[in-house]
Amino acid sequence: MIREKKLSRFKYPVTPTVDQVDIYHGTPVEDPYRWLEVVDSPQTLSWIASQNQLTFSILEDIPARVKIRQRLTELWDFPKASAPRKRGGFYFQLRNTGLQNQDVLYITESLGDEPRLLIDPNLLSTDGTVALTVWEASKDGHYLAYATSQSGSDWHTWHIRDVHTGQDLPDTIEWCKFSGASWLPDNSGFFYSRYEAPVADQTFEEANYNQKIFFHRLGTLQSEDTLVYERPDQKEWGFDSRVSENGKYLVIHVWQGTDVRNRFFYKDMESTQGIIELVPELEANYQFIDHDGSVFYFRTDLDAPRGRVIAIDIQTPQKDHWKTIIPESSDVLEYIIIANHQFVALYLHDAHHTLKRFTMDGSYLGEIPLPAMGSIISTNVDISLNGNREDDELFFAFHSFAYPPSTFRYEFDSDRVHVIDLPAIHFDFDLFQTDQVFATSRDGTRIPIFLVHRKGIQKDHTNPTLLYGYGGFNIPVTPTFMVSRLVWLESGGILAVANLRGGGEYGEQWHQAGSLLNKQNGFDDMIAAAEYLISSGYTQPERLAIEGRSNGGLLVGACLTQRPDLFGVALPAVGVLDMLRFHKFTIGWAWVSDYGSADDPQQFEVLLRYSPLHNLKPGTHYPATLITTGDHDDRVVPGHSFKFAAALQAAQAGVAPTLIRIQTKAGHGFGKPTAILIEEQTDILSFMVKYLNMDKV
Repeated sequence: MIREKKLSRFKYPVTPTVDQVDIYHGTPVEDPYRWLEVVDSPQTLSWIASQNQLTFSILEDIPARVKIRQRLTELWDFPKASAPRKRGGFYFQLRNTGLQNQDVLYITESLGDEPRLLIDPNLLSTDGTVALTVWEASKDGHYLAYATSQSGSDWHTWHIRDVHTGQDLPDTIEWCKFSGASWLPDNSGFFYSRYEAPVADQTFEEANYNQKIFFHRLGTLQSEDTLVYERPDQKEWGFDSRVSENGKYLVIHVWQGTDVRNRFFYKDMESTQGIIELVPELEANYQFIDHDGSVFYFRTDLDAPRGRVIAIDIQTPQKDHWKTIIPESSDVLEYIIIANHQFVALYLHDAHHTLKRFTMDGSYLGEIPLPAMGSIISTNVDISLNGNREDDELFFAFHSFAYPPSTFRYEFDSDRVHVIDLPAIHFDFDLFQTDQVFATSRDGTRIPIFLVHRKGIQKDHTNPTLLYGYGGFNIPVTPTFMVSRLVWLESGGILAVANLRGGGEYGEQWHQAGSLLNKQNGFDDMIAAAEYLISSGYTQPERLAIEGRSNGGLLVGACLTQRPDLFGVALPAVGVLDMLRFHKFTIGWAWVSDYGSADDPQQFEVLLRYSPLHNLKPGTHYPATLITTGDHDDRVVPGHSFKFAAALQAAQAGVAPTLIRIQTKAGHGFGKPTAILIEEQTDILSFMVKYLNMDKV
């Protein structure tokens, strides 16, 4: 039965509660806002509208908002370009003139030529909410398989374009998630992975299981695609399949949720033999690099938490025959490719990147210099390090906190790096500096923090400071360029980016130290970073904001509930905030490898202790909080943010506002139009300016 919630001191929209109680291993847990999980119900849609009306009425009344939007737009308007990919006789490159909602794909036969437009996703919708998400050219560059998604959804649809004519074939492939496309050398078709179509009205909620590999032959209907591999006995298995460069093997990375470990299978395309399970057990991470004949090269963390390169001869695949080519080092081997018949390895050194070259037998050749302490750009799809075995050139895209996204070409013969695209931005980077400091966590662990601020800043506890963190899924947080951070910096703010346990900054041991039953370590690390900023004189709680996205949204929620006294502003974005039910929606089950599951009695106890939704305490003075999410987020479903916002509004005893900003026609973040990004960042910056009392902005 629905009953009305008592109004809090702030005049929030009334959020009804229900008598929902779940029993977990004998422990009753209330879930009074369960109805908000049904995102498209009339009741939820009405709640969204009323919450947005309140939120925008407050945000639009902030005096600095107009100035912030103007400056953001001004700084955002610079040309952007990805690292070129070479296929056949063509270079493929994404470009954006500055304020285009979506990046546009161009091709050229020479880097000095005028590029030819190939795909402009801005023409696919009037509001820029259709994005080009994944694309893969055939080896000779004749065809392009490209995928689009709508409103930020993880679901994407594949199309085929003839690169020479610029026209699409009639082929269409639907219901794909977490899949690329890999062409046969003869251009007859490609391999891809997909799920069954979801139940009607459950597109953004139904759990995604039983992914399958298919082969699509050009000129045929999707219903005629050949099923290549499935495992109905293993519903959680997913498949990343690709054809080796010479077309001899179909190699299959078998993933299980977000577990960093994977299995590895392959099929000899010239043999009638079926798929062979080379690595059948979930014991370590194996990243296939390439092969020479029967010798397969892998990057693995087996017996090497920071990564090494091994060679496996599939004719003698037993482990005692495996050979180490590049041994583990003190830095983390994050990614590796073969270009110009050499290994090009991307390493993490104290959370920033270095590039190193090795011969095929593992001898060290030297380092490819990067322009600053920063990182090779990484997206949801790939790492911007592109080269082919037969070519004498390598392309990469680089950025840092105060170094705009730029593309470079490395020449192997001359051992020289050339700038291809270095954008001019109307911002004086020379006025700012980047340092790396270390905080000490609760158990004595040293936690790196990048600090970016104006030169000559005073440590008088008055500086408004934004502390960002993630700490999960073995994902490293490296120096990253964001226009919104430039506005923050020139407004007098300090940017602090903490590298927390649970991430991938120091290898698999660092990851495991902040996951599953150790998840609290990551929260302790973030709290230690905040305390360091305060004790070192940079700021004080009333001037400190905390921010994180997705798993980082969980981080913010946990720190907010455990130490509400430590922050003046909290910014949880698309967060995983209900730790007892996250695994019941879309791809949420996949995160059990990092979080655990409430279905397990021991893991339930740990999850309940830190789950942000379940640790809000009525009568507490919580900091000003702006929760952000998208109504089409089918990765971290928006019900997390909806329920947390309702519960926090009910628990808040202080005068600081608890607001939720719900972006319509938007998902988890990838593919979000530029116009929406600018509006969203305007609101976040405006919120910080107001509630950190930055009167001079």
